[in-house]
Amino acid sequence: MTISRFYILLALLGLVLPWAQYVPFIQTHGQNLPLFVSQVFANGPATGFALDVLWATLVFWIWSYFDARQNNVPYWWAALLAGACLGLSVALPLYLAIKTSQAPQTAAANAPAQ
Repeated sequence: MTISRFYILLALLGLVLPWAQYVPFIQTHGQNLPLFVSQVFANGPATGFALDVLWATLVFWIWSYFDARQNNVPYWWAALLAGACLGLSVALPLYLAIKTSQAPQTAAANAPAQ
């Protein structure tokens, strides 16, 4: 298994694990966003965890933007979209999968001529 396929597997797990919790909530309460947000920020520990994830997502977006520009990562914006819609647990391994899948091509293109 290549490293990029391993990252895809991690992205899939990052999709399934949180949604295993979201689906029962949606089945019980529907798409009640105010209730969802109030439960995410229900107490100090939950608020701290939520803010940690939100901050890490913002930092990832900034870093991936500059990293993608520096390393010519194609389709890097797909990770930003995944982060906004699905979460950091999908976005980060997706970005790494995209970056590592194009790394051999980039390395070959940047190699000195012999």
